[in-house]
Amino acid sequence: MKHPVDAHVGKRIRHRRWMVGMTQQQLADKVGIKFQQIQKYETGMNRVSASRLWDIAETLGVQIPFFFEGLTVEGAVPAAAPAGDFFADKEALELVRSYYAIPEAQRRRLFDLARVLSEAA
Repeated sequence: MKHPVDAHVGKRIRHRRWMVGMTQQQLADKVGIKFQQIQKYETGMNRVSASRLWDIAETLGVQIPFFFEGLTVEGAVPAAAPAGDFFADKEALELVRSYYAIPEAQRRRLFDLARVLSEAA
């Protein structure tokens, strides 16, 4: 039976991997394991050891706490996001990934435009 924390960490691994445009095979190769193990981590079927989580975080370019964001202390149940699970929406994830692929100066102007448009709506 999956533990909610393992499922949450796995989901965060999957989302970050997807956001940086990396396949399960690529992540597995960089971490030194088989892609099937990445699948098991991402579904929460297998727990990620501390040292493996360290390797995954380093490979994906995030700090360890990233994988635990959104958890509550009481019973380790994932906290509900105000507008639902943003990371469950593939279109939103693709938008974020595309946004970060834009050069920083242009990205800043796009961000300012989006802010103005959202305030006008």
